[in-house]
Amino acid sequence: MLKENIAKKYLEYLENGEIEQLIDLFSVAGIVDSPIYGIQKANTFYHTLSNDTSNSKLLLKGIFEQKDSNDLALYFTYHWTLKNNREVVFDVVDIIEFDKENKIKKLKIIYDTVVARNIVAELNKNE
Repeated sequence: MLKENIAKKYLEYLENGEIEQLIDLFSVAGIVDSPIYGIQKANTFYHTLSNDTSNSKLLLKGIFEQKDSNDLALYFTYHWTLKNNREVVFDVVDIIEFDKENKIKKLKIIYDTVVARNIVAELNKNE
């Protein structure tokens, strides 16, 4: 499967909360580097994100791939509703690094966390 198709599947699975399918896009040792959740194995990260989320809506703005590279960047708007019904909307760039089998080896999430960080902190404080 082409990297761009994998990236589109990634967004589809993320938006639909299809966590197991999403995790299957990663290598066994795949990691996610998130500005809020830190660096975690993909399996741990997506289960944590799923537990904190009641709804996700994603609007793809662009996919950027450099020829002869294993990296790809996704640019999208994320409408994130947390389980406490607080919503955060922000633009995101995900940098995806693929391994030789086109599995995601590392995904680095880049966005301004000034609003989201406080809302996630509130969510975790109320547990």
